[in-house]
Amino acid sequence: MASAVAGKEKKDNTNVRVVVRCRPLNKDELAKKCESGVVVDEARGTIEVKGSSASKQGDRQQRMFTFDTVFGPDSKQVDVYNRTARQIVNSVLEGYNGTIFAYGQTGTGKTYTME
Repeated sequence: MASAVAGKEKKDNTNVRVVVRCRPLNKDELAKKCESGVVVDEARGTIEVKGSSASKQGDRQQRMFTFDTVFGPDSKQVDVYNRTARQIVNSVLEGYNGTIFAYGQTGTGKTYTME
């Protein structure tokens, strides 16, 4: 499918992608000696949630989720931008539509990631 804007045609080869960025522990969490509740595998695009409740008997098991792209707590802002937003921003500057939607709990770093 192609879209035409001001006489230009651009092949529409993009679609919805789900990207997750896991934040590092904050100062308070570090002071309390908290541990991260997830294991991030950027190469495989997976996040493993540690100690999820799995059954009524109280068994604990790890749950794994796969996304298009995953960034760990040590990821750099420029890397997140280059891998997720740069193409969308460039397309918008050329006159095409693009949306970046940030979703998450309060205090999880959405505003920081979008800056």
